[in-house]
Amino acid sequence: MNLSTSFYRYLALFSYSGLLILVISWHSILVEETPYSGFFIFLIYILPLLLPLKGIAQANPYTHAWANFIVMLYLIHGFTISYAEPALRLYGIIEILLATLMFIGCSFFARKRGRELNLGLKKLKVEMQEERDRFNGVK
Repeated sequence: MNLSTSFYRYLALFSYSGLLILVISWHSILVEETPYSGFFIFLIYILPLLLPLKGIAQANPYTHAWANFIVMLYLIHGFTISYAEPALRLYGIIEILLATLMFIGCSFFARKRGRELNLGLKKLKVEMQEERDRFNGVK
């Protein structure tokens, strides 16, 4: 793994850990009054972040790529809280910052590590030629 790939991996790890800590502490310690039960908060806010934990810890580029779909929920949540709840604006801004850093780190790590491991998709032209060769019996 080269230096820039490692940088994006650590950026993804740092922001992922920060986002997980923020969400857990936000909904359990920082905000005292909530109309939701603990199970609901775990199910909606914490569980989605725990899904990619193993793959991110193991530096799996595929997991980093699909974790971006999950992090978009937290980006939207951060924007919504920042706009709608002035008392919680600081938490929303921190959530936006961490989600953005996680998105950047995961995206670039998945791309760079995928290229290092030759996991990229073939060009359609190459794929079509291989299909023609298989159909025509060419080895």
